[in-house]
Amino acid sequence: MSELLLGAASLDVTPPPGHRLDGYAARADLATGTADPLRATMIWLSTADSPGVLWLSLDAIAVGPALVAELSAAAASAAGIPPECVVVCASHTHSGPSGWTGQIHPVIPASREPSLYEPLVAAVASAPLQRQPVRASWRSVEVVGVGTNRHRKNGPHDNTAGVLALHSLDGSLAAILLDFACHPTTYGPENLRWSADWPGAARAALSADSVVVGFLQGAAGDVSPRFTRQGRGAQEVDRLGGLLAARVAAALAGPGLDLPAVAPAIRRTTARLKVRDLPAPAEAAAMVATAAAGIHGGLDEPAVRIAQTRLDGARGQALMSAAELPEYLDLPVSVVVFGEVAWVHLPVELFAIHGACLQADSPHPVTRVIGYTDGYYGYVVDPDAAQRSTYEALITFFDQPATNHLLGTASALLGVTR
Repeated sequence: MSELLLGAASLDVTPPPGHRLDGYAARADLATGTADPLRATMIWLSTADSPGVLWLSLDAIAVGPALVAELSAAAASAAGIPPECVVVCASHTHSGPSGWTGQIHPVIPASREPSLYEPLVAAVASAPLQRQPVRASWRSVEVVGVGTNRHRKNGPHDNTAGVLALHSLDGSLAAILLDFACHPTTYGPENLRWSADWPGAARAALSADSVVVGFLQGAAGDVSPRFTRQGRGAQEVDRLGGLLAARVAAALAGPGLDLPAVAPAIRRTTARLKVRDLPAPAEAAAMVATAAAGIHGGLDEPAVRIAQTRLDGARGQALMSAAELPEYLDLPVSVVVFGEVAWVHLPVELFAIHGACLQADSPHPVTRVIGYTDGYYGYVVDPDAAQRSTYEALITFFDQPATNHLLGTASALLGVTR
């Protein structure tokens, strides 16, 4: 009979001050210090005769292809498994360094900094991943008050957290792999300190007694704390993270779905998507002027924030129009299956409705949709956002046919038959 083995590590990879933070075009100054640690977390599930799957989650805005290759190789070396068994995921915090992954979109120019990413890769390569036998169980729990659809409060949003609990054979909790969908944007562009934002606060609240907590960001392209946050400082970060942690802890106190003592399996493919046709530079400039004329009031008001993001999107689209973009982009897609649970991983910011469609079509009893994995290729938007020219629609690389092709590729990998 096989025995499920866990190797887990949580590494403090916080950079020194004096480097650029990523996530907001309006933020120009360099980091002045640390609000809370940035972490690289590794959750590796295997058996004696199978390498299984290793999830590496990083407190970063995104993980670009170069960083993915480096971290996959480093994690594989630490575990002694093939790099193809590693999935690299970003939490999407907007208070991490741009120097790890470099420029992810023409909206925010950035460069990779070897002094930042080389220590990160070295830390992952030397991570202690001593394996222990565990039992795995699954829970889903509703979480209210952390995030909502950021365009309208009652818009689509998966407000469930997925919780993979890994208990040692003595019954103690050893690790959690947690997923939830919401932008980590409690801190705004005025913040100049490194922070994992609310995912870090939730992790800290759940990691007592040396429990390792990995966090995976869900279909959060149009989901944020815009309508739920009551401030933009450390106290609000702790409050939102505490709300999530409390619901997860309550779920862990009850029974879960037992999962088999077998290694998770991973399937991979690539979706080739055509980059959309962009407006001519003059037309893009006119859209910037129109968006700028629509801003009236203070940025703390949600309606004004939406107008400001539309202006940011128009400016971003103008930068895209002036850039030399490729005709096609190749996007890696992966599916991890563990018993009745499947995680579909994509390198984009999915809208909540896309996540719901993938879940509804999936043949697996439980399907979790994870973005920001194994690369970063921006937003994919729904037809309504495209028609309304939202921020996300203005800076997406893809039109609706390309988006549908990506979703179809993910569905096929999940095992959907048409």
